[in-house]
Amino acid sequence: MDNLDGIIADAKANFDSITDLAALEQAKARFLGKSGALAELQKGLGKLSAEERPRAGALFNNAKVQIEALLQARREAIAAVALEARLAEEALDVTLPGRGRSRGGIHPVIRTWQRIEAIFRSVGFDVADGPEIETDWYNFTALNQPENHPARSMHDTFYVEGGLLLRTHTSPMQVRYARTHKPPIKVISPGRTYRVDSDATHSPMFHQVEGLWLDENVSFADLKGVYTDFLRKFFETDALQVRFRPSFFPFTEPSAEIDMAFASGPHKGRWLEISGAGQVHPNVVRNFGLDPERYTGFAFGSGLERLTMLRYGIDDLRLFYDGDLRFLRQFN
Repeated sequence: MDNLDGIIADAKANFDSITDLAALEQAKARFLGKSGALAELQKGLGKLSAEERPRAGALFNNAKVQIEALLQARREAIAAVALEARLAEEALDVTLPGRGRSRGGIHPVIRTWQRIEAIFRSVGFDVADGPEIETDWYNFTALNQPENHPARSMHDTFYVEGGLLLRTHTSPMQVRYARTHKPPIKVISPGRTYRVDSDATHSPMFHQVEGLWLDENVSFADLKGVYTDFLRKFFETDALQVRFRPSFFPFTEPSAEIDMAFASGPHKGRWLEISGAGQVHPNVVRNFGLDPERYTGFAFGSGLERLTMLRYGIDDLRLFYDGDLRFLRQFN
């Protein structure tokens, strides 16, 4: 028991030198642990005589209480220093003016969505919405893409349980709408679509707007007039050129890619692909439940992100989904 005072002094010096709670708990084991200094002394208590044992035990217990008190005091001191540092870091100056709440804004893609709806409603088109999880029949077969049709490879599709899929375009809504409405049918269907693709100009989730006009004697000339008028209203200029290039889509025949070129600005004179379109294929009209000998029409599909990028001069599609407030505040 002659070493107890030295052990207490050693513990105090050791504890006082520590500024971290984790290190303090490690130091505790040196004095109070199963292999610590006090534990070694305790082993000798049993070797003392019956007369010496009570006094030695009292000294031992007193030393243990003192070391535990030193340990607790150091814990509280370290915690107080940490709290003081945190309070200093998080100090609030109540004399500063209030920050106020900033106002949010409509996302640029949704601005484009709303603008497209307004333009087409003004010329008599309805707006339809539908499920983003579709059946194979509505997404492919009804649009003249039966099983094993090579055109299906144009769509990198997300399949889900139960034979369903995430729609690769909003064209299924044209089928759903046409099967529940009588001609004349004039409808657009904007919404989210999904394909396995991701880079500066593609996203696995993106937005499209599909348009359909079906009635007696609706021709390709009507498509050219309606879509050209839409582009001039959307970009608020008549100073742009529009051309229709022959192409292939399984749900239209004949089919065309629609390009446009601005007369001024950063894209001046450069032809930019803006949409796919064409006369609705007779097989698709039959899947609408209508007679293709009587009813004809056109359909088109455009990417909302592409239109938004051109309208606002944005080069990287990923900016729309990064959530960077510096970018989004420009559209407030």
